[in-house]
Amino acid sequence: MKLSDYDYKLKENLIAKYPPKIRGESRLLVLNRKDSNIKDDYYYNLDKYLNPGDLIILNNTKVLPARIKTQDQNKKLKELLILERHHKNEDWFKHNVLYKGRLKVNDKLITKDKDEIVVEEILGNGIARVISKTNLLELASKIGEVPLPPYLKRKSNKEDVDRYQTLWAKEVGSVAAPTASLNMTDKLIHKLKLKGIKIAYSTLHVGIGTFLPIRVDDLSHHQMHKEYFEIPKSTVEAIKNAKSNKNRVVAIGTTVTRALEYCGKSLINKESKDIYGEADIFIYPGYDFQIVDILLTNFHAPKSTVLMLASAFSGWDNLYKAYSHATDQKYRFLSYGDSMLII
Repeated sequence: MKLSDYDYKLKENLIAKYPPKIRGESRLLVLNRKDSNIKDDYYYNLDKYLNPGDLIILNNTKVLPARIKTQDQNKKLKELLILERHHKNEDWFKHNVLYKGRLKVNDKLITKDKDEIVVEEILGNGIARVISKTNLLELASKIGEVPLPPYLKRKSNKEDVDRYQTLWAKEVGSVAAPTASLNMTDKLIHKLKLKGIKIAYSTLHVGIGTFLPIRVDDLSHHQMHKEYFEIPKSTVEAIKNAKSNKNRVVAIGTTVTRALEYCGKSLINKESKDIYGEADIFIYPGYDFQIVDILLTNFHAPKSTVLMLASAFSGWDNLYKAYSHATDQKYRFLSYGDSMLII
């Protein structure tokens, strides 16, 4: 299985640089993976394609305003990106950050509010471990900026504070949004519930690794990054009930999919309890899905791990056909873009 086989031409003008003016007004491409049928619709019509008893699972992670600006001893600007949560009881006084330029051990970095951050260790690949006298979560909430994906090629603005976050975001710890659910609205959730569709939540804190390229052509040699997840007992029970009643589990996004598939059949074969850990599952074509029956996801970048996951779920031929259709119909791609429902 080669990475070079999973490529397509992404036109720059199709990348959604900003969210739609109204949340929930994005388009929805519906792909039937059994007969390759494609239908154009809108995200707010998601309920049309689901049945009473189906179980939707949403990621309730919250994106932290992870970009903070500091100055070093020479008054030079040093921008840091506070990295994602990796433990339930994370130490936010001693934490890893991504940086640009040069840093060395014992460098003192000062924020505009005179908070001091000291470099404890250089870990390589642009990552350092720092010690802060102020809780970094508190620091980020005061002066941090939204960590927009690098491919948007712009600085964040006030609109991004709300729009690069789901409406139910609760558990702080991500440096990227679970983008497939950015266009989910309270109105749509109400419609889904009225139809008898169940809603449950899990947590997966999206890490900076989601933007890292696959650096090997042989997919079997790729080492996937780790992301912390929690699946509460109530969601485990909801999955058990759905499966036992032959209802479908609908993953809203690749983040939900990775958490559920990492746990696999242990979700339904063991006692119901809270499950947590670090998922490093790499899902690519040939993978046999254990839990997820329907996937709602965005349009992903060429040769990305999330494109591999969507390929595994739909089949590459189906997905390539759908992406070609989306390109012809000028769908909007990537984080702030339109979505695809694979059934």
